[in-house]
Amino acid sequence: MTAAPTSTAPGATDPADPACAAPAVRLPGVYRMWLAGALVSMLGTSVMFFALGWAASAHGGMVAGAVLTAVNLPRFALLLVGGALGDRAGAWRVMVAGDLAMVVVSLGVALSAWRFGSPVWLLLAAALLTGVVDAFYLPASGSMPRRLVGAAVLPRALALRQTGVQLTMFAGGSLGGVLVSRAGLGGAALVQVGTFSLMLAVLVGIRGRFAGEGAGRGAGGSMLGDIADGLRLVWRDRLLRVSLGVVSVAAAFLLPVVSLLVPLLARERGWGAEPVGLVSGAQALGIVAVSLVVLRRGSAERPGVAAGVGLLVAGGGIAVLGLVASPVVAVASGLLVGAGNGLFAAHVAPLILTAAPESHLSRVQAILTMVQTGSLLLMHLTLGAAAERIPVGVVLAGCALAVAATGVGTLCSAPLREVRRVGAREGAGAGVVRRRAPGLRPGWRPW
Repeated sequence: MTAAPTSTAPGATDPADPACAAPAVRLPGVYRMWLAGALVSMLGTSVMFFALGWAASAHGGMVAGAVLTAVNLPRFALLLVGGALGDRAGAWRVMVAGDLAMVVVSLGVALSAWRFGSPVWLLLAAALLTGVVDAFYLPASGSMPRRLVGAAVLPRALALRQTGVQLTMFAGGSLGGVLVSRAGLGGAALVQVGTFSLMLAVLVGIRGRFAGEGAGRGAGGSMLGDIADGLRLVWRDRLLRVSLGVVSVAAAFLLPVVSLLVPLLARERGWGAEPVGLVSGAQALGIVAVSLVVLRRGSAERPGVAAGVGLLVAGGGIAVLGLVASPVVAVASGLLVGAGNGLFAAHVAPLILTAAPESHLSRVQAILTMVQTGSLLLMHLTLGAAAERIPVGVVLAGCALAVAATGVGTLCSAPLREVRRVGAREGAGAGVVRRRAPGLRPGWRPW
């Protein structure tokens, strides 16, 4: 049967062209420029979050928890509005407005910190405003790789971003500690002024790529109608619906393992703080290693199958973590968890981005972020409470079982098992091809 045309980012190379489909093709310069600015901006954000957390800890645990909640709650509550606005007004405009807002907020925090120190009201205000801006900024930013590169190189573009994110997060905490000890909250806020200003300059530099973006999309309809349309799309599209369901379980039972349960396990078994840091670093190393392989060689022919295998690998690593008594084996298990996590993320993220129509990119990204954030908010509390009542190893065994079962479910799910890269048999690019099923929109060819 003849293939229906697949959609590509405006101005991007046709992913069906074998000349551009080889994994060795260079990523577009405009994407690399945007990513560099985004990672610098993320570094400033990591430094600022460290500074807020450190300043809040001086006021006690309740204030520290309140500051963290003040970031996450408005972000979660407004994500759908942010996604609808990104598709209606254009992702570029939303990101420019967000960067300008964060420059103003960060400058205000810096001046207030030098005048008043770090009172609770300032910390809560900074956290609340950051969460509000994030709700609009994250869906637009998450859609940018699809807008800047063609489907053929999207997995490699996302792998490069994932590598940069891991390295930036690793450096952010260390830099934040050094900076806060010397310049305090005000110095960290000034660094964030500089990083968001740089990101703003990058967006201005690539402005021509987004000429006419969002034109006419705001005519007619309402914001609530746009939100409902995005939710309806995700629910009716089997591939998106199943993919987001898998992501929600992975976020609930995989992501809290190293950040929440490993520190509790270390205290329970008397390991001390150093092994916890090594397990965290090993997980990051595993994610980066897999991302670099995808960056160099391209994604798997069947991304859904690769994502399922990644969850099985991560589940095995979590199970070992719950059983071992040696910190050395725990570090090796952290590497296994990271490799599985990286394999899953490197294939499910481009699959979701490519499955979303261009008219709904920000809304689908908003729903994806909301699913992850909601699962984390719920399971952090649930797993933490469970670890107070039963051994942490048993909690980890439950997480391992849930992650592995989700991996098996992914391998058994027809929409995920059958989806392929466009032209996988011919050695072409890395978009996705899936079987046509009831409820799926046109534009996907049966295999």
